[in-house]
Amino acid sequence: METSAENARPTFYTVREAAQIMRCNPSTLYRAIREGAFPAVRVRTRYVVPVAAVDKLANEASTSGGCVDVARMAAEHRTAQEIARLTGGAR
Repeated sequence: METSAENARPTFYTVREAAQIMRCNPSTLYRAIREGAFPAVRVRTRYVVPVAAVDKLANEASTSGGCVDVARMAAEHRTAQEIARLTGGAR
């Protein structure tokens, strides 16, 4: 089954779209992104949020049945990246 580009799911959301999906204020999400507490990609002065990150958060909350600490998840991800960088990618 082939999907047209118009109907394909995006890879990234704008911050406003992600905030709307998560039912929070965009300024709250911007603040979390700037503090390194929420995953995003910065392209010059613009941020975009990976759809996979929003999906992961929703899945984590559904699976755990509790509150998901996005800042902790982001910190763990940064730590894993730093370890990979220091060890040459070996785990």
